[in-house]
Amino acid sequence: MRLTFLGAAREVTGSCYLLEAAGLRGIIDCGMFHGDRNAEAANRMYPGFDPQTLDFVLLTHAHIDHSGLLPRLVAKGFRGPVYCTRATRDLLEVMLPDSAHIQEKEAEWANCDQHKMRKAHAHERAPLYTVTQAHEALKLLRGVSYDRMVRPHPGVRVCFRDAGHILGSAIVELWLTQDGGETKLVFSGDLGMPARPVVNDPTPIETADVLLVESTYGNRLHKGMEETRDELVHAIGDTLLRKKGNVIIPAFAVGRTQELLFLLMDLVRSRRLPRNLSVFVDSPMANAATEITLKHRGLLDEETVELLRWFRSSPDAPYLRMTESVEDSMALNRISAGAIILSASGMCDAGRIKHHLRHNLPRRESSIVIAGFQAAGTLGRQLVDSVPSVRLFRETVPVRADIYTLGGLSAHADRDALLRWLAHFRVPPRRTFVVHGEEETALGFARLLQTRLGWQVVVPERGQCEHLRE
Repeated sequence: MRLTFLGAAREVTGSCYLLEAAGLRGIIDCGMFHGDRNAEAANRMYPGFDPQTLDFVLLTHAHIDHSGLLPRLVAKGFRGPVYCTRATRDLLEVMLPDSAHIQEKEAEWANCDQHKMRKAHAHERAPLYTVTQAHEALKLLRGVSYDRMVRPHPGVRVCFRDAGHILGSAIVELWLTQDGGETKLVFSGDLGMPARPVVNDPTPIETADVLLVESTYGNRLHKGMEETRDELVHAIGDTLLRKKGNVIIPAFAVGRTQELLFLLMDLVRSRRLPRNLSVFVDSPMANAATEITLKHRGLLDEETVELLRWFRSSPDAPYLRMTESVEDSMALNRISAGAIILSASGMCDAGRIKHHLRHNLPRRESSIVIAGFQAAGTLGRQLVDSVPSVRLFRETVPVRADIYTLGGLSAHADRDALLRWLAHFRVPPRRTFVVHGEEETALGFARLLQTRLGWQVVVPERGQCEHLRE
């Protein structure tokens, strides 16, 4: 029995783990790399094995760094089943074609640049995958409910447990039978922070022979929700009431946008923000994800369901506009004051948010609220690092707007929340691997597990292969 770490090993993106045993091959997650200069090459080198030999794919959740290379896997010959939760399947029906559209556009722009520069011996750049290939991948999805056992292979049992990260996110429990014995593997996926709005808390797991645990924030503590609410109130109040500008919030379309909408509504309901606040969600993806969230109301926590009732009935509720067309998006840039604009992408590297940043970063009246993790090399990380200017659309744009960083809205568990989740294991797993964290963070979290819990821990590198049982 072997496990090969194909991504999210001493890095945050590209989550993918190849499980091999007698008579079976499967992968857990099929994520895209992004953020640094090597991401493009890593995505194009994927998968690095013959997809036709795979028996199944298991997806922990819909975020592109966990699912975004599935169309490439299918384009290379994979035709087996892809198991995920029902909510993840619904989200992917929107997210994978959108990702493919971005791939096609980026290839088109790159080829246009080559022609303009008349590069000698330049080759046409093909998209990483196409919209057609994304739709082919969607045909393979098999949505299952939480806490229901499925058999993707005669020798494998799988159960998806609520990870509390985003809608439909899952911890994967996998039992593999080989040579008359059974080995239990647990893949944490991305674990959510307890007591956060919209989704439920992560499900405790008590046993595992082999554990893969994420470590995105394994080296830090998030700010408390009350402190985060105070910061958001200050950022919005100071910008709209004193400076008379706009608040621009880069927000991941899935998960973070819905959480921010909850917070804004709740702060208006509690009269900490002005009534009839003007909120614009400028992301077709976020709009679709919000509709899917409402469709799966049974997965929402009770507080969120109650707030939705208030929003639909109260005259004080925020004015909420979901833009659709490009014209509607462009019209937002003519608003000079009073708008709260949530737009994707969350790390500011693509999508409509870049246009809103270009119009508002040079304005001292406006503010940018960073509300999520910003990977190394992204535009969002540059803003967090207080650079004096950024490059947008081949222009140098000065950063004069105030930059706020909210530390308490992460969809990832922080160090102590990870430790509390791990404390539910009745006995230490035989093998524990710390994954999905930048190298220094993952190594530090592994040391913490060794010293505080006494566990034997490995921090694998990309491409590393581990024999789990002879």
